[in-house]
Amino acid sequence: MQAKDKGNLDRRDFVTGSIAAVGMSALAVAEAGAAKAERAVETGASGSGTVYTGEVVQGRKVVSRLDVADLEPGKKHFLYFQGVQMPSGQYWYVSVVVAKGIRSGKRFTLTSGVHGDEMSSIRTVQTVVGQLDPTQMSGTVMAVLDIACPAVESMQRRWPNSGRGVGLIDMNREWPGDENGASATSRHAGLLFNRLLRPNSDLAIDFHTGTTGLETAAIIIGDRSLPDVKTMGNLYPVGQIWDDAVYPGVLHNAFVDVGIPCFTPEVGAGRILDEDMIALFVEGTLNVLKHYGVIGGPIGRTAADAGVVIGNGAFPIIATQGGLVEYLAKLDENVKAGQKIAVQRNMFGEVVAEYVSGVDGTMSAYRTDASSEPGNILAFIMFSRPNHPAWHGVHADTESSYPE
Repeated sequence: MQAKDKGNLDRRDFVTGSIAAVGMSALAVAEAGAAKAERAVETGASGSGTVYTGEVVQGRKVVSRLDVADLEPGKKHFLYFQGVQMPSGQYWYVSVVVAKGIRSGKRFTLTSGVHGDEMSSIRTVQTVVGQLDPTQMSGTVMAVLDIACPAVESMQRRWPNSGRGVGLIDMNREWPGDENGASATSRHAGLLFNRLLRPNSDLAIDFHTGTTGLETAAIIIGDRSLPDVKTMGNLYPVGQIWDDAVYPGVLHNAFVDVGIPCFTPEVGAGRILDEDMIALFVEGTLNVLKHYGVIGGPIGRTAADAGVVIGNGAFPIIATQGGLVEYLAKLDENVKAGQKIAVQRNMFGEVVAEYVSGVDGTMSAYRTDASSEPGNILAFIMFSRPNHPAWHGVHADTESSYPE
């Protein structure tokens, strides 16, 4: 661009300068407003009680902090919780339903959607809450339904994060999160845990299913050395209970670490609504609420009625070849060490691998995708390991693929 002679200023220079000055003033006002708003949010974050943002989304009020003590008893309250921001600057909103009884009592939290492809977990919680009558209840039941919002939107297990190009983060390895963490996923978890989940929970249940391509039996996962976890798990009419705290970073352990008993039900396969599985876990959850006096009525079927098998280990069977996989054992089937579990064939139909169980146990999960490449989990077999040592399968890192 050619430089102008300072002695020959054009009228347009004054106009441009004026516009720039107005623009800078407007920017300063906007920045001051943003700073003020940020300070207001921080004040709300450090305080207590419910904080309404003033927004209404699809007829639901939005909160950035919730205290269920502030809600009117004898009603169901439908809210959105303001989570982390998207790259656009808009917020992810998490669906929250609170059924608040007319009498004091235990505060239960039911969570789902930590993995975005686990639809039966969401429907289980919806069904439980739909059967509650707050005018006949004691305490509260808070349902938090679609926790990993962007993962639920795309019906995939992991949160699509744009930190360094698009990456995928498993939110159930991020808890309790960090409001100032290194990813949006960690910050979202921190906001939820600090401002919604922890402050409103005496007991909690975090619902999951198998992930895309992997189906589980009806199973409860949790540390049965905790009396409330043991009691709650026994109230579900399921065939298997895995007595293990599993690994750090999962939501149920974040609850337990702050003194809130919690465990994980696995409600069958991902990406579908399994009505039979959902019914089992609805019955079990209502049993739990009855046992703790939140609702009335007789206890239904329990783990004892289902002939439950309890184990403390999960043995992974891992693909060593690529090809089509055919299973020779079904979910809930008891198997023996050395028993052939699956065969794998190449595109010529030739058997390229045979897989056997390394333990006496029960089939807990298996891969539903017809083919597999090397390294994939093909199945998990629940078993009882002697003396409960700190051993989690053939390779400690492979068991972390268990679909919780």
